[in-house]
Amino acid sequence: MAEIRPFRVEIPQADLDDLQARLALTRFTDEVEGAGSDYGVSVEWVRSMVDYWRTGYDWRAWEAKLNAHPQFTTEIDGQNVHFIHVRSAKQDALPLILTHGWPGTVVEYLDVIEDLSQDFHLVIPSVPGFGFSGPTKEKGWNRFRIARAWAELMARLGYERYGAVGNDAGSFVSPEVGRVDSKHVVGVHVTQIFSFPSGDPAELQDLTEQEQAAMAHLQWFWENMGAFNQLQSQSPQTLAHAIADSPAGLLGWMGQLIGGHLDRDFTLTNIAIHWFYGTAGSSIRLYFEDAKAEHPAEPTTVPIGLAGFANDFQSIRRFAERDHKNIAQWNTYDTGGHYAAHEVPEVLAGDVRAFFTSLR
Repeated sequence: MAEIRPFRVEIPQADLDDLQARLALTRFTDEVEGAGSDYGVSVEWVRSMVDYWRTGYDWRAWEAKLNAHPQFTTEIDGQNVHFIHVRSAKQDALPLILTHGWPGTVVEYLDVIEDLSQDFHLVIPSVPGFGFSGPTKEKGWNRFRIARAWAELMARLGYERYGAVGNDAGSFVSPEVGRVDSKHVVGVHVTQIFSFPSGDPAELQDLTEQEQAAMAHLQWFWENMGAFNQLQSQSPQTLAHAIADSPAGLLGWMGQLIGGHLDRDFTLTNIAIHWFYGTAGSSIRLYFEDAKAEHPAEPTTVPIGLAGFANDFQSIRRFAERDHKNIAQWNTYDTGGHYAAHEVPEVLAGDVRAFFTSLR
């Protein structure tokens, strides 16, 4: 079960042809004239993306980009786990395990591999239930089980001292890697620290202007774009029937969070991986599993660093210090967004390097 097997991305032509046929037969929904994105992802955007997926997007080129890096699979806790493994030319480099989120995939981190691998060994796994790891096979794959799997993966690779990096769901998983494997994890670097008010009104009485703005940003997000979280936390299987059957439906659903200002190829590659590997439904189960999990009451103690970006969740330090007792670095940037490793890779890589260099 501990066998590590080489892996290549090789989608059969028949699957590409099937996708083309389904896209050509898309039955687009109606919408209110002039609605734009008021009601959600617009028909205009989905039409344009479906057209590009059919006539302009080159999946084989992205296969080649992925296959330019060494990839492997192994079985951990009964689940297939895929990972990219790029070793630095520096033999004594610190290993890092980088965890993506939803609706992303390992593609999130492709643009920082060259930069970070100059100083670090990189392990970039596909979260169980996502993309190349394939669907999860049983209940319970929440952030804590994933963290334990990552600790086992790093041990299996022979890494006794390493760092954990995360974005989105990876920003939930990576601190837990530090918690469950504190003897080996030197530090955790994330792009969001998801610490929220406890409900005590006293916590909100003396917020600074910057903190008030961060709270307003959070409130806007949940009131305008938070439906995905509620649905995926409560009834992921209900939604899965639609998005597993229709590539245009999957595009519309995931496009709310990975479309818009991002380039079309990045957006489509992440979505296409979920389509080809049958993880449209299993990836959203992570929200359900996390919502049902028992969460530790004690704060983390391994050093943690934040790189916060402009067009993203705005972390609030006073709440973060309640949940993490060893905040070693806190940087915010007036550029980038939720997919910083793709949008501003040099900025993220520089922040990651500075954080882990300070811990060595």
